[in-house]
Amino acid sequence: MSWFWFSIIALLCWSGSDFFSKIGCRDPKDKYSQFKMVMAVGLVMGLHAAYEIFIGGTEISWSVMLTYLPVSLLYIGSMTLGYVGLRYIELSISSPICNASGALVAIIAIISGTAEAMEAPQYLAIALACAGVIGLGFVEANEDDDLRAARQEASNYKYAKSWLALALPIAYCMLDAAGTFADDLVLETLNEDSANVAYELTFLAAGIVCFVYTVIVKKQPLVPKMEVPKYVGAMFETAGQFAYIYALASGESALAAPIISSYCMASVLWSRLFLKEKLSWKHYACICVTFAGILIMGIYDM
Repeated sequence: MSWFWFSIIALLCWSGSDFFSKIGCRDPKDKYSQFKMVMAVGLVMGLHAAYEIFIGGTEISWSVMLTYLPVSLLYIGSMTLGYVGLRYIELSISSPICNASGALVAIIAIISGTAEAMEAPQYLAIALACAGVIGLGFVEANEDDDLRAARQEASNYKYAKSWLALALPIAYCMLDAAGTFADDLVLETLNEDSANVAYELTFLAAGIVCFVYTVIVKKQPLVPKMEVPKYVGAMFETAGQFAYIYALASGESALAAPIISSYCMASVLWSRLFLKEKLSWKHYACICVTFAGILIMGIYDM
C-alpha cells in the first residue's frame, strides 16, 4: 500500500476517533466519562502492544518503559483533559484548538534554541495557527447567549459560555506540545517501535488505574450503549497511529504530513453532518485560519 492511502487512512481514523470520542464523552451528567474513555483506549492499545511484542517481535524492557514514561504521561494527560473538554464544548471548536499543538511545539523549539532554521512560510504558519486559536477563544467568549442557544438547537446539546470549555482544549494543546517536544529528544536514544509499545503499555496501565477508581471504588456502571462509542473511538485512535507511522516511514513525509494534518477539518465536517453542530461564520473563519497554519506546517514537516 502506498504512502497516500496510509495518509488517507490516518486522516479518516483520527477524525473518526475525534467523532466517536465526542459521542462517548459528551454527556455532561457523567463526570467519569474521561476515565471510561481512558479505559477503552488503554484496553485497545494494550491489545495492540501485545500483538507487536508477541507477533511483531518488538523488543521492550523496563528501561525503555521508564525512559519513555515522561513522554507517555504527557500524552495520556493531554488526551484525558481533551476527553473532559468534550463535555463542555463543540468538537468543531475543540479539535482545531487541540491540533494547533504543532505550532506550540515550534514556538518551544524556537525559544529553547533547538529549532533548525525555518523558512518564511513556516513562521507564517505558526502565526496563523496561533491567531486562529486566539480568535476562536475570543469569538467563543464574546458570543451572545441568545445566538449561541439558537445555533445549538439542532444538536440537542447546549454548551454554556465557560472559561473551562476553552481552558481544557488549550491545556490539551500545551501538554501535547510538551509531549511532542520531549518525544523528539527521547527518540534520539530509543527505537521508535519500542517507544510506541512503551506508550501503549503505559496507556494500558492508566486504563487499569481508571477502571479500579471508576468501577471498583466509585462503583460507576458501565452501560454498553454508552460505552460502545468509546471503544470504537479507541480502535480508530490506535489504527490511526499505526497508519501514521507507515505513512511517514514511506519516505514521502513531505507529501503525507499535510494530508494527515488536515484531520481536524474532517472532524469539523463529521460534527457538522452527524452531530448537527452549527457555528457562526466567525467561528468558521477562525477555524480556517487555524487550518491554514496547520496545513502549511504539514507541508514543511519533513
